[in-house]
Amino acid sequence: MRVAFYAPLKAPGQGFAPSGDRRVAGLLMAALVHSGERVELISTFRSYDPDGDRERQAALRAQGEALGRSLASQWRGLPREDRPDLWFTYHLYYKAPDWLGPIVAAALGIPYVIAEASYAAKRAGGPWALGHEASAAAIRAAALLVCPTRDDIAGLRQLVPQERILHLPPFLDLEPYRGAAAAREESRGRLAREHGLDPSLPWIAVVAMMRHGDKLASYRALAATLARVADLPWRLLVVGDGPARAEARGALESAVPGRTVFLGEVRNRDIAPVYAACDLSVWPAVNEAYGMALLEAQAAGLPVVSCALRGVPDVVVDGETGILVKEGDFEALAHALRGLLVDRERRRDLGRGAAAFVLRERSLEMAAERLARALKQISA
Repeated sequence: MRVAFYAPLKAPGQGFAPSGDRRVAGLLMAALVHSGERVELISTFRSYDPDGDRERQAALRAQGEALGRSLASQWRGLPREDRPDLWFTYHLYYKAPDWLGPIVAAALGIPYVIAEASYAAKRAGGPWALGHEASAAAIRAAALLVCPTRDDIAGLRQLVPQERILHLPPFLDLEPYRGAAAAREESRGRLAREHGLDPSLPWIAVVAMMRHGDKLASYRALAATLARVADLPWRLLVVGDGPARAEARGALESAVPGRTVFLGEVRNRDIAPVYAACDLSVWPAVNEAYGMALLEAQAAGLPVVSCALRGVPDVVVDGETGILVKEGDFEALAHALRGLLVDRERRRDLGRGAAAFVLRERSLEMAAERLARALKQISA
């Protein structure tokens, strides 16, 4: 089956700034390929309006609809075997609606699928009303809605029946993490030499872009959390960069001076060894959709300390793969972190549980199988 893939918020692929969103898009494409589909990234057109500018939204709509009509016209002129059999859109919401997919799918008479769609009635009539209405129409038109977390399902059920919703939790290609775990001591020794780290101390891993908004809020909450355990010996390794680097670094250096190694932006393939070299991961996850970095840490065998909000409980199993505390309770977050810093055996037990959980339930192969079954049903 030929699949036309599109991401209106952030197109996946090389040449773009790294982000969790692009990471998930790439994993979905990989899962489709693994299940035997022929996948093509159809367009890099970005429909995102961050500011609630109605004129900009109208202009984006005009551009997107024109592009959709053009694609449909091109494909209608080709033999059936050269057209897409299915349209697959990743991450649709009121700030980044899909102006292309519904037009093409309707014109070609092919199924329209959305992964990670969200809908909130409170957005009606606001500054993003155009995108809100377009997203609602696209959701209603979808033959299948693939949801990575249960958090979005309630909103979608206002528009479509439950049988059109597939809960497909976040997943990973586990091969890099298996290799990294096997080479843990080598990676730990290298990082210790390069950055003057004491390998006898617990190392805490954080992988997150340094952007204003929720990411920066998480960095500031992390700094406040770490300040509460400053009496204990540990080191923090941070992978990430971005426009808020000065604020994020400043928050950590002010709260826990001299404790952090900033590794900057690291290629995806080189992140797994950093995780594996560490002992645990902590992240406040302020307004985080679910946090792919939390799943990656667990794949490398690290226990995770985070907050039980939005989709995080779909990624971290409290008491089995890590510890979750109440949203915004950073005193409790620090208490949980303290417990793991002083208890090596508990860290190891949760780390083993984390690696086993990801292998058992969150592999690329398992996701590909579930996705293939769902697509077969709507394409029959």
